[in-house]
Amino acid sequence: MAAEPPSSLSYRTTGSTCLHPLSELLGIPLDQVNFVACQLFALFAAFWFRIYLSPGKTSPDVRHAFVTVFGIYFVIFCFGWYSVHLFVLVLMCYGIMVTANVSSIHRYSFFVAMAYLTLCHVSRIYIFHYGILTTDFSGPLMIVTQKITTLAFQVHDGLGRRAEDLSAEQHRLAVKVKPSFLEYLSYLLNFMSVIAGPCNNFKDYIAFIEGRHIHTKLLEVNWKQRGFHSLPEPSPTRAVIRKLCMTLVSLLLFLTLTKSFPITCLTDDWFVHKANFLTRLCYLYIVMQASKPKYYFAWTLADAVNNAAGFGFSGVDKDGTFCWDLLSNLNIWKIETATSFKMYLENWNIQTATWLKRVCYERVPWYPTVLTFFLSALWHGVYPGYYFTFLTGILVTVAARTVRNNFRHYFRSSKALQVAYDVVTWAVTQLAVSYTVAPFVMLAVEPTISLYKSMYFYLHIISLLIILFLPIKPHAHIQRQPQTLNSINKKKKD
Repeated sequence: MAAEPPSSLSYRTTGSTCLHPLSELLGIPLDQVNFVACQLFALFAAFWFRIYLSPGKTSPDVRHAFVTVFGIYFVIFCFGWYSVHLFVLVLMCYGIMVTANVSSIHRYSFFVAMAYLTLCHVSRIYIFHYGILTTDFSGPLMIVTQKITTLAFQVHDGLGRRAEDLSAEQHRLAVKVKPSFLEYLSYLLNFMSVIAGPCNNFKDYIAFIEGRHIHTKLLEVNWKQRGFHSLPEPSPTRAVIRKLCMTLVSLLLFLTLTKSFPITCLTDDWFVHKANFLTRLCYLYIVMQASKPKYYFAWTLADAVNNAAGFGFSGVDKDGTFCWDLLSNLNIWKIETATSFKMYLENWNIQTATWLKRVCYERVPWYPTVLTFFLSALWHGVYPGYYFTFLTGILVTVAARTVRNNFRHYFRSSKALQVAYDVVTWAVTQLAVSYTVAPFVMLAVEPTISLYKSMYFYLHIISLLIILFLPIKPHAHIQRQPQTLNSINKKKKD
């Protein structure tokens, strides 16, 4: 589902205390103030970096060094000595990068990064108060783990596999030269993404540092047909302003809606024992809606920081508008109007979903859905609530796919039927998501069981009945394994 954004957490001080008076004045935990201060400072630093350290004015090494030094400072400022864990993991995995054989570099990097991350997650359970999340080092560690494993797999694809065995996407992203130490540090610890992400591809990042990022995307468009005699120079300013406005709205919703409907409402005696089932259903939806603004705030602000630095340009849409959504982690409109569980997940924590697909779903030979959900849960942490969510998510995903494959074609005959289908599936999707992700924010076993008992385990039962009694038809238009050159040639021969 989603990593808990640092902006939404915290009751414990881990880093700088210089903002403590402001924290007391606003009534906001210090760690949240530290996070927002860091990200706002990163936003101004990103604008300065794009203007005064542009590729045309300075060398890639200087750009690498600047973003790395500032990233390390931000981590230390926010997390104090706990940031050592981040540096230890980065150094260990760089050792693997330079010494391991390319045929197994991805396995070593993956297991070391995930093992270290899991140990840190476990230590939080025993060292800190169980059930109380904090803005601690595990947030950046989760982002760095994604980047370490992403790069390791891409190096393996570029140096350890034949080109004809790669899919088109794997071939495009394959890294054919191992990164230098400075490039490695810059990719993992740059100030734009070290605090709140998102994960990105190494080749895209290097192209950004070297000044090829935007130019390469622009070359994909025939500008002469559009009346241009030279390549335009897209500016991220409008995209940054739009995202900052969304960040402000999310912050206001967090300070009002989220405070009015905290997750603890779901364990109140009134909700568990007195409210009727329909009331519980609606109230659960409202409470889970109220938990979203903190994610919208953290991820949209992180996206704006990257855009302000000039990173995140994805090309030109059909209307000729410059798009800055290469690193976007969510699509709020599609989330709130999703008519299927699949559509919801595809637009929530997009970069993490992409990481899971590239390092697990497309590569494992057996049980890809189950293993991908398990990896997602393990990456998030060891709170039991995560595993309740992801186990429920497997059931709901399979059941939703089964229903869609059995019934959707009956509603395509007329516009009215299609609209009715969309309205019903929207309502079902939103309620199903609320039910599924509630344990993710409740964390512990007791409140989760209490909630599900009060809801009569209705979605678990319905999903199981669907899977048991409806025929599971093949999903013809979805192909899990990416097509490689070898597989295409084999089909041609057949």
